Amino acid sequence: MANINTAGVDPTKMGVGRAIAVLTSGGDAQGMNAAVRATVRVGLYTGAKVFFVHEGYQGLVDGGDHIRPATWESVSMMLQLGGTVIGSARCKDFQTREGRLKAAFNLVKLGVTNLCVIGGDGSLTGANMFRTEWSDLLKDLISKGKQSEEAKTSSHLNIVGMVGSIDNDFCGTDMTIGTDSALHRIIEVVDSITTTAQSHQRAFILEVMGRHCGYLALVTALACGADWVFIPEMPPDDGWEDHLCRRLTETRKAGSRLNVIIVAEGAINKEGKPITCDQLKDLVTKRLGYDTRATTLGHVQRGGTPSAFDRVLGSRMGVEAVMALLEATPETPACVVSLSGNQAVRLPLMECVQVTKDVTVAMNEGRFDDAVKLRGRSFENNWNTYKLLAHVRPPETKSNINVAILNVGAPCAGMNAAVRAAVRIGIIQGHNMLAVHDGFEGLAEEKIEPITWNTVGDWTGKGGSELGTKRVLPGKYMEEISLNIAKYNIHALVIIGGFEAFSGALEMVQGRGKYEELCIPMVIIPATVSNNVPGSDFSIGADTALNTITTTCDRIKQSAAGTKRRVFIIETMGGYCGYLATMAGLSAGADAAYIYEERFGIRDLERNVEHLVEKMKTTVKRGLILRNENCNSNYTTDFIFNLYSEEGKGVFDCRKNVLGHMQQVRWGQGENDGGAVSQERPMSSDQGGEPQLQEEAEPGPKPRGEDEITPGTGGDSGVMVSRGLFTPPQQDDRSLAVALLKNRVIGSMIARYIRPSVGLHSLQALTSPKLQAGHVVEDASCWQLTG
Repeated sequence: MANINTAGVDPTKMGVGRAIAVLTSGGDAQGMNAAVRATVRVGLYTGAKVFFVHEGYQGLVDGGDHIRPATWESVSMMLQLGGTVIGSARCKDFQTREGRLKAAFNLVKLGVTNLCVIGGDGSLTGANMFRTEWSDLLKDLISKGKQSEEAKTSSHLNIVGMVGSIDNDFCGTDMTIGTDSALHRIIEVVDSITTTAQSHQRAFILEVMGRHCGYLALVTALACGADWVFIPEMPPDDGWEDHLCRRLTETRKAGSRLNVIIVAEGAINKEGKPITCDQLKDLVTKRLGYDTRATTLGHVQRGGTPSAFDRVLGSRMGVEAVMALLEATPETPACVVSLSGNQAVRLPLMECVQVTKDVTVAMNEGRFDDAVKLRGRSFENNWNTYKLLAHVRPPETKSNINVAILNVGAPCAGMNAAVRAAVRIGIIQGHNMLAVHDGFEGLAEEKIEPITWNTVGDWTGKGGSELGTKRVLPGKYMEEISLNIAKYNIHALVIIGGFEAFSGALEMVQGRGKYEELCIPMVIIPATVSNNVPGSDFSIGADTALNTITTTCDRIKQSAAGTKRRVFIIETMGGYCGYLATMAGLSAGADAAYIYEERFGIRDLERNVEHLVEKMKTTVKRGLILRNENCNSNYTTDFIFNLYSEEGKGVFDCRKNVLGHMQQVRWGQGENDGGAVSQERPMSSDQGGEPQLQEEAEPGPKPRGEDEITPGTGGDSGVMVSRGLFTPPQQDDRSLAVALLKNRVIGSMIARYIRPSVGLHSLQALTSPKLQAGHVVEDASCWQLTG
């Protein structure tokens, strides 16, 4: 991201004398409001004027009340809203030169020479055409005597695009705004349908959006363990009807009570003819006699609250878009803000549009392998991984290699998906897979048994740990563990867990000098809500925990907005890692977040109280403060609550909420209970939450940066920390495992997920009381300006 502090310019003066307009166009997508909010607030922060363009390009053409000044308060409470608050519309007028001339007149009249467009490839192509014609449009305005003076000072138009599309169909960005939330909606429906399908032994066929891109269908199938998926990029081979029926029959014979088939709305066969839900329903009913239902999800996928990922993504893209506009010159080509790995980057707009069109051309010409490759390496990896986990029969020959899998530490969402993937891939390779119950303690007490392909069939959607997990480290059981490794002839260990798993593996490596049985390969798959495992950008379970916190904060903010003049203090988990508190602050719109990595004192607390006192004088009469559970041993949640209550007496009142273990045991949204922890391993009822790091695992808390661990290797320990596909993310990576899916798909693919690059000061960037007059400080503190 752009680092505006390194440019030698005062960031609050960068936009003085400039004007920015922001519009949303094309189909709506969750997260667009976060992008609009960030654009407005960062623009105002830099001293620029910012305008809303309501109803997309139509509002740009019509002008008048459709183009209005944006204020700090006007984007308050937008983060949690789906769709686009400023409206979107298809506009035929803008496709004509006369319409674009009117749009140019309306912008010149307001002195706007910077335009931020949030939409799909069609909307962004239209923006580039507008920019290309800008000089000629100005000449026409001058010749007609319209705004001649203003036109002379508006010599060029800067354009920046952000891609808002639930289909994730734009090449050049890893993820488009809205895709993650759409996958949330789909998985909620799939999980609901699964329960009724199991009850009646039914087959369900679900059609999801994706007229030209099968991303939603593919990742949904991978996340829910569907029996079959149809996508436009890869039509099924000839004779697929027989193969499908055989696959469904084998699944039922293996003991499954349901079948799930996912169909993208643009699915086709080799001849280019559509494959529809009704066609598949008739096929399954007539050939197999199964009770079959077809469901088309439709626009429910576009609606609802945006996920935490989409809020952060839209916000980071909005920040980068403003920086791109303010740094642009007349020679700078139109750019699109994209996501590459964990960075917001600027790419040439029309080059990305051209690659996107090339995918469609490849599909139309029947070059389907090329179409998959053009989608990007991650899309291709998703496809190959799905086929591995769902469509490959176990080989008849065995390798005589025994691989044991165990879960260690606190349970988290996605652990079971990781076990399922490891078991099935091991079986595909011909290995014997062993399940170890109750972590290292179970390994010492011989709680070891074979685990089969069908045993883990429905584990993707289950929260907690089906194998059972404990925080116990192996040190005191080393002899028993070594004996059992020899007894069961274990050749390799897959350890799924958090910092305890990492520490336990290190202990076992250190024990190799005494116990030669421990000289076997060990792989750690990071799985913890704390996201504190060295060597990995992201841990299984962290995303679901973040969504749980964000959803809770949304409800709390709504309560505070109703009661007025109320501040909530929320304690999150995370041990000595401030990831959850920081990212929840970004996604929920908190006023401040207290984390272990950033030291704070009484003066900081005092300034935050003063900020809230001033805030209550505005129309935004609420506050939200997040605190990491171990951020400071003296400034506890109770201390901060009492301090805010006392200092805010007569101005606002306070409430506190300790979220506790609800962050661990759920994988879905509020109404879903599919993530309940296995009854065999009940969680502690302590609402405060235990620290994520035990004393025996780490002698004392340290900031994350102090661990001298080589990323991806676990240092010199000989223990490998699994970071996914063991390849660096490509510029055109199409798919990041997302949302619940991020935990399920990361679990299934052990895929490398982007961890947003968030600086320690990200929650302070816009909380300064020295803001320009009229800029009302609300929950704007969450947008990082320094990259």
